[in-house]
Amino acid sequence: MSAAAAAAASAGTAPRLRAEGLSHRFGSRTALDGLSFAVAPGEIFGLLGPNGAGKTTAFRILAGLLPQQAGILALDGRTADGGDSSYRAHLGVVFQDPSLDLKLTGRENLRLGAALYGIPRAVATVRIDAALSLMALGDRADEAASKYSGGMRRRIEIARVLLHEPSLLLLDEPGRGVDPDALRRIWDQIGALCATRNLSVVVTTHQPEEAERCHRIAILDGGRLAAIGTPDELRAQVAGDVIRVRGDRPEEIQTVIAERLGLGGRVVDGEVVLESPRGHEIVPRVAELFAAGQLVSVSTSRPTLADVFAKLTGRGLTS
Repeated sequence: MSAAAAAAASAGTAPRLRAEGLSHRFGSRTALDGLSFAVAPGEIFGLLGPNGAGKTTAFRILAGLLPQQAGILALDGRTADGGDSSYRAHLGVVFQDPSLDLKLTGRENLRLGAALYGIPRAVATVRIDAALSLMALGDRADEAASKYSGGMRRRIEIARVLLHEPSLLLLDEPGRGVDPDALRRIWDQIGALCATRNLSVVVTTHQPEEAERCHRIAILDGGRLAAIGTPDELRAQVAGDVIRVRGDRPEEIQTVIAERLGLGGRVVDGEVVLESPRGHEIVPRVAELFAAGQLVSVSTSRPTLADVFAKLTGRGLTS
């Protein structure tokens, strides 16, 4: 639990957002099946899963773009309907696909956003300057957005939805099309907002590295909640080290390892994945089982959130 979540729990504060039993069907297909979670004030909460896991459906329900066919939403302890303007007024929503007008400058995009939010011009001017400073874009604010990098465009989009000072920020795959350095800067700025303004964030992602930035994570698979917890709590579900074995016939490799070493493992994204408390001792024993050229590589590492997903579901995040 994040420091903000722990403080809220100890003080008996209502969650910023509570989702209980959210479900949605598209015809005969169940896209979301009884999803429940809560987000504390100041907390960054992640929805992690591959395409088809239910992340986008959950996001669209939270953003008020899909009706709640079943389940409850509550904002700051009050039951909410995603379609109500009183609920959506508290949201800042950044969608996966870019939404800037590239012919306008960064500042002009923010002015347009402020006008759509109905923010008075004098107030908007002050907030736009503050947002540009926060996102470290003040020196580029009067250039056309077409000249911006993907990371700069994403920062302008985030700055725009913060102008009306929402209490809940929804981010759909924020790392899409953004280089790692720019993404780190974005997350540092979001973290500062959570700490200083008590902003709560819900982010959808299929990238385990991005999910590591979250205080807590819900792992989704097939529209259902597979696990929920902090990154450390989730990684603790994988015993010790992770050994990865690559070769031309992963299923045969898995069978040999199971028979000779008693390690079952699983085949994920074309490689055999094993768990052991002392991975460095297993690597040479695995290598000795096979003739030269049968294996491409054998490596060991500490468990990642991708490993947790694979253990829980039997599939990789890229499946």
